Amino acid sequence: MSTATYPPPPPYYRLYKDYLQDPKSAPEPPPPIEGTYVLFGSNYTTNDALPNLEEQGVRQLYPKGPNVDFKKELRALNRELQLHILELADVLVERPSQYARRVEEISLIFKNLHHLLNSLRPHQARATLIHILELQIQRRKQAIEDIKRRREEAQKLLKEALGTLEGQ
Repeated sequence: MSTATYPPPPPYYRLYKDYLQDPKSAPEPPPPIEGTYVLFGSNYTTNDALPNLEEQGVRQLYPKGPNVDFKKELRALNRELQLHILELADVLVERPSQYARRVEEISLIFKNLHHLLNSLRPHQARATLIHILELQIQRRKQAIEDIKRRREEAQKLLKEALGTLEGQ
């Protein structure tokens, strides 16, 4: 497969030359890609599932299963990380040649922390969306109240104007 830094446009761009005069002359868009595909020489997949740590060749330090207490496990891993960093400082002072094992342990803890945090991303996205929608509802309710208030003010002014016209 040959690649170029700035490849020419694909030949099907000619299918859109009459689009401005007749928008219906353009072909339908292609269906969405499912499965794996190649983009700029790299393989990608449309499956957005988070792979297990074992699939990535990393030992999992927290319990397996769907009922993981994220808060408890994140705190435990954080404490363990702090302990390993202190141990690394001791090893660097006393036995500098043996630091590699401690660095590997710290790397394993970081990978587990990242995996736990990444597994919380869907929950975070859902909570963010709920918050945005609640803000939109609140803004719309405020706008409706503002419109009602202004309508009442306008009706009051109209009644006053009609009263002064009838009084003359």
